[in-house]
Amino acid sequence: MGLRAAQLFAYGATVSLSWARGVKSCGRRDLSGTYAEVMSAPQGNGERSSVAAVQSVDRALSVLEILAAHGEAGVTEVAAELGVHKSTAFRLVAVLESRGFVEQLADRGKYRLGFGVVRLAGAAAAQLDIAQQGRQICEALAADLEETVNIAILDTDRAVNVSQVRGPAALSTHNWVGQGTPLHATSSGKVLLAHAPDGVRKDVLSRDLQRFTPATITDPEVLRQHLDEIVEQGWGSTVEEYEVGLSAVAAPVRSADGDVIAALSVSGPSFRMDEESHPRVARQVMASAAELSRRLGFFR
Repeated sequence: MGLRAAQLFAYGATVSLSWARGVKSCGRRDLSGTYAEVMSAPQGNGERSSVAAVQSVDRALSVLEILAAHGEAGVTEVAAELGVHKSTAFRLVAVLESRGFVEQLADRGKYRLGFGVVRLAGAAAAQLDIAQQGRQICEALAADLEETVNIAILDTDRAVNVSQVRGPAALSTHNWVGQGTPLHATSSGKVLLAHAPDGVRKDVLSRDLQRFTPATITDPEVLRQHLDEIVEQGWGSTVEEYEVGLSAVAAPVRSADGDVIAALSVSGPSFRMDEESHPRVARQVMASAAELSRRLGFFR
C-alpha cells in the first residue's frame, strides 16, 4: 500500500470509527457493564436478541480499531485482542471483508482496512466540512437577524441538524444539533425534500404524513405543490407547522457539482417572523446559503 493510501486509511478509520461509535451510543439505553451482566438482567427474548446484536456491532467496530492501530493483523491476533474464540473473530472479519471494510493480504493471510472505510470517511468528512465552513456564515446571519440559524442535511427520510448558532434575541435554548426532524414539517426538511432524488420524494409523498400542529401539511398533493414552489423560488418556509409559535425560512446549500447537500435555515417566534417577513428573511438566507455553497466549491 502506498503512502497516500495509508494516509487515507488512517484518516478514514479515525473519522468513521468516531462517527460510528457516536451513532452506536446515541439514543440507546445504557449497556455498560459486562455482557454477562447485561444478559442476566430481566429482559424478554426480543431484548436479549437486541443486546446480542449490539455486542456484535461493538466487536466489529473493535476489529476495525485493531486494524487501524496495527496496520494489519491475522485472525488469531484479532481473536486474542477481542478475547473471543478464533471462529468468532473469523466470522466478524469475513462479514467486514464482504462489505469492503477490510481486505486480506493474500500472501500472508493477514487483514488490513479496506476502502469501504475511506468511503464512510468521505461521507463524514463532507458533513464536517459543511459544519466547519458554515460556522462563520451562521454566526454572521444569526447576529444580523438575531434569530437561531441551523444547517441540516438529508438522512434517509429526515433532516438532521449538523450546526446551530443562536442569535442574541433567540428565545429557545434547545440544541437541535444531531437531532432529526420531519421533512414535510420543517423549512430545512422541505428544502431538502424538494431537491431530493425522485425515489426519496416519492417515498415520502406516498406515506401518511404525521400531523404535529393544526398547520402541518398532511395532504401529499398540497405538499407536492409546495415543494415545486420551493424549487422555483429558491427557498422554503414553515409557519407553526412543526411547533406552535415557531416559524422558519430555509435555502439550499450546494456542493461543487451543484447537488443540494444541505439546507441553511433561520427560525424564530412567529410574532417576529410572521409570514409577511419571510421574503425579506429569505433574501438574506439565500445570500448566506450561496456564500456557503461557494466555499464548498460551487460557482454559477
